[in-house]
Order: sequence, then structure tokens, then C-alpha cells
Amino acid sequence: MNSSADLFLASSSPRRRDLLAQLGIRFTLLPIEIDEAHRPGEAAAAYVRRLALDKARAGWASLGKSPARPVLGADTAVVIDGEIMGKPQDRIHGLEMLQRLSGRSHQVQSAVALVGHHEAVRVNCSSVTFRTLSPAECEAYWATGEPRDKAGGYAIQGLAATFITRLEGSYSGVMGLPLYETAELLQEFAINVL
Repeated sequence: MNSSADLFLASSSPRRRDLLAQLGIRFTLLPIEIDEAHRPGEAAAAYVRRLALDKARAGWASLGKSPARPVLGADTAVVIDGEIMGKPQDRIHGLEMLQRLSGRSHQVQSAVALVGHHEAVRVNCSSVTFRTLSPAECEAYWATGEPRDKAGGYAIQGLAATFITRLEGSYSGVMGLPLYETAELLQEFAINVL
């Protein structure tokens, strides 16, 4: 393990790794598997908050007695009409998701949690508006492979950026780790960003 790291990152997401590195934070990867099932009646903000905390708590518990560094967990959900969209299960589902987002606004809820000798969590909500997409565009986008493992079936940092007419909120939050909220938590845990 990297003894000079500031924290552990309970995630295997390359986007979260890149965003955390963008802040200059040194970290040790700690991939954690948890049950990500949505509970009946659970609001999207509560869902991502719970998952971010569960990932960080599971990471902290896996390290044994009182680790010297905290564990960061994060989760993101794309929400339209009050429904969490999840990741596409297959091509048909992915195309349905893109058509549902087409010409409309949706919300992206992102949570980040730090667990150490105490716990803290922040949630960010952003609004993203897509232009109208043709079925051929949806097919072509699916064929790139980009949407296959992404919440909501798209990646704002990739080709899907050409679909977005408006973003209100956090670009990094839509990517999967809201950097403003992350920096707030890091400061609370005496980890300096600047």
C-alpha cells in the first residue's frame, strides 16, 4: 500500500480516480462490492447518500483496527420522472434510456462520503438537458461502447457532451464525483486540496 496516500478510495471507477487525482489527492484504491439495490420508496438523494456511506463504511471495516487514513465512497444516479435509471442492461435497454432522455431535462444525484474516526457525507444535485436525439444517433452512440457501464446510459465527459444543451450544477458531479463537495469533506478531515 502507498504509505504516502491521503486516503483510501472505495471505488473501481476510472472517472472517480481521475477526478480525485485532479485535486492532487494521493489515494490507495480499495475496490468494494456492496448491495446497490434501490429500496422501495427511497428517494434518489437518500439512495446515493446511503450507497456512498455504505461503500466508505465497508472500506473502513475491511482495513481492520483504526486505519490512519479515511475511506472515500461515492455514488451517482440519473433520475427522470422520479425514477432512478441505473445502467443499461443491454442494447435495447440502452437505446430506450437514450430516447427517454432525448429532448428533456433530468437530474443527476451524486453523493460523496468520508469515513474515518467520524463520518461525513455531501450530496449534489445537477440538472442536465438533452437535445432531441434521432434513433440513428442513439444507435451510433450505443455502437461506440461508451454508454454500456454508465448511470443513465451516457458519459458527459465523452461523446454524449454533444447531446447536452444545458447543465445546471456540477460537471464533475455528473461525471461521478462532485469536486466542490469532495473538497469540503477533505478539509473537514484535515486533508488539504490547495
